[in-house]
Amino acid sequence: MSTIIDTFIAPPCHDEIEILYQDEHLVLINKPTGLLSLSGKNPQNIDSVHYRLVKLFPGCTLVHRLDFGTSGLMVVARNKSINALLCQQFSQRKVTKVYSALLCGHLKENEGIIDASIAKDPALFPRMSICSLNGKPARSGYQVIERLYHTQENGTLLPLTRVQFIPETGRTHQLRIHSQFIGHPILGCDLYGGCDCDLIEETKRAPRLMLHASELHFVHPISQAPIKARCESPF
Repeated sequence: MSTIIDTFIAPPCHDEIEILYQDEHLVLINKPTGLLSLSGKNPQNIDSVHYRLVKLFPGCTLVHRLDFGTSGLMVVARNKSINALLCQQFSQRKVTKVYSALLCGHLKENEGIIDASIAKDPALFPRMSICSLNGKPARSGYQVIERLYHTQENGTLLPLTRVQFIPETGRTHQLRIHSQFIGHPILGCDLYGGCDCDLIEETKRAPRLMLHASELHFVHPISQAPIKARCESPF
């Protein structure tokens, strides 16, 4: 069995983590784009959400992760028992996650469900693949917020669609690969940018991955109060 080696080196992230809420049990943060959720095995990738937060909240642990390029809401447990209670909510799909994204092109439908299983493929690492045979079930609901045009450097207009995603499952790269699957990759996505040459060049020029975790709904593990956290998209 071949060993997968991650050669990715994260560039320095100078943006700060924004603390949106904290109590003795958990912390809600706004993760900046360009920051790893967890430190990598490579010592050059030591900076991460956990690396920074454990200095402020000793003993804290991550309940879930966001991709390196994705910004937005994360809930962080301040101890292992709270982590277990929150992880239970995630595993039982009692947590609602809402994302904002800019997709390349204009979607025809105003809303829909993307149902396509996702599998790990060592030959494609770090990319995932759509695979109905070996993949795990993955479903993403979407709703169009607006259709717009972005003026490119050469003066031509790039059609974009602003959507709201509500994933029903939480597979690795789910929203990124599902967007590519329907022919409308997320603007700025380096892994799933589509096969059109002009589109690839445009995504490379984008300042970031246009994907933001904008809402997180769950139940406080101690008070049992419903938490509906919101964090406005920066794009």
